[in-house]
Amino acid sequence: MTLTTFLLLLCIGLFAGLMSGMIGIGGGIVMVPLLILLGMSQHQSQGISLAVLAVPVTALAAFNYYKEGYVDVKYAAVIAVFFVIGGFIGSKFALQIDEKTLKKVFGFILLIVAGKMILGK
Repeated sequence: MTLTTFLLLLCIGLFAGLMSGMIGIGGGIVMVPLLILLGMSQHQSQGISLAVLAVPVTALAAFNYYKEGYVDVKYAAVIAVFFVIGGFIGSKFALQIDEKTLKKVFGFILLIVAGKMILGK
């Protein structure tokens, strides 16, 4: 890994962490597109994003929200358990899809989310 690559990854991590803590985005919306811009494939970008989130990287940010009363632990636990199951199944599907199709699906979902956020009430 070159120093330039290290510094770019440092910036991606810091930016994704800031966005995650501030507005709840980070993995798919921030890290994946930026890693693709660095020349990684869609599969590599998704894999790295998932690997980053495999450890409790957002634990301190979540704790701040918890202290302020914004985290329902029961809800979070149910989602977490099924997120693990869904993530496993989803990764099996994604690895069977060619990169071009996967990029299109990813981009389409980002457009839907963006449209809903911008045009929604």
